[in-house]
Amino acid sequence: MPSISTVLVCEAQVPFVHGGAELHVRGLVDELTRRGYRAERVSIPFKWYPKSELLAQAAAWRLIDLSESNHQRIDAVIATKFPTYFVRHPNKIAWLFHQYRAIYDLAGTPYSEFEHTEGDVRLRDTLIGLDRDALGEARRLFTNSRNTAARLARYNGLTAEPLYHPPPLAGQLKSGPLGDYVLSVGRLEGNKRVDLIVGALAHVLPGVRLVVAGEGPLRQSLEATAAEAGVAGRITWTGRISANTLVDLYAGALGVVFPPFDEDYGYITLEAFLSRKPVITTTDAGGPLEFVEDGVTGLVVEPSPEAIGAAINRLADDRRIAQSLGDAGYDRVRAITWDGVVDRLMANGR
Repeated sequence: MPSISTVLVCEAQVPFVHGGAELHVRGLVDELTRRGYRAERVSIPFKWYPKSELLAQAAAWRLIDLSESNHQRIDAVIATKFPTYFVRHPNKIAWLFHQYRAIYDLAGTPYSEFEHTEGDVRLRDTLIGLDRDALGEARRLFTNSRNTAARLARYNGLTAEPLYHPPPLAGQLKSGPLGDYVLSVGRLEGNKRVDLIVGALAHVLPGVRLVVAGEGPLRQSLEATAAEAGVAGRITWTGRISANTLVDLYAGALGVVFPPFDEDYGYITLEAFLSRKPVITTTDAGGPLEFVEDGVTGLVVEPSPEAIGAAINRLADDRRIAQSLGDAGYDRVRAITWDGVVDRLMANGR
């Protein structure tokens, strides 16, 4: 393969919404630059509704030719999530964060607008086939987790190599004494299931609080749920906060509660472990289960407020166990580095 020096990292972003995928793209561009590549981010706004818009979004990326810029060759592109992998390039590398999950295993669940109707099934089948073809063009195919790779194999018949990356705060995180609160981090959206944590607080010892770090469309309904459960006075809602404040919250927590539904990766798990904090997650959490082992690096429970509440009480009752779990979590993830990511993505490229 010819030497690679110029790389474009492709990003699809909903305007005014910044989540894990956007942070990962920026982190990758920074690390490629640090390693001597001429790297830049290419972003197109993403809109998923009405459903037919998904085909237009795929077509928009398909129209983009990134083989050169200003008459200079672009040596490689790295596609990241739907629909960036529809981009045309002779040396397309795919590091798949996620496809459009609503047409895959989430279809027919409360987390998807796709139902088992004739029109939805037809559109879903079309998109899955297009995904298969576009991702099949990639010279090298990676995913961000085993969970994502398994979904790709199941629905698209494609084999990918899982490639873990460090979380956005990796270089800033620190450990601290176990405090009197458990921490929830992430956007307040349905599939993150913060409602389970709020409900769990009603089953938790009175001396333990909950800090919810994040913002999103469900903030108001979650506050109403807390009021109905009689735990509103024990919850702090931070909204958008600085990285330094979040680092301090991780450092002072008793543990981190992260119960998403079938998450692809879940870098919050890694941020907790790098802060030496145990993680409470659920049996259907997906990606976090690649790192959280019950009784070893955290606690894995059924997705119910009662089970999560009991797990929080277990940490509060025995802080030596809580610290031991957090230390084991740190050992589990400390070897995940950006250098490892760049080495695998760009292997044989120089």
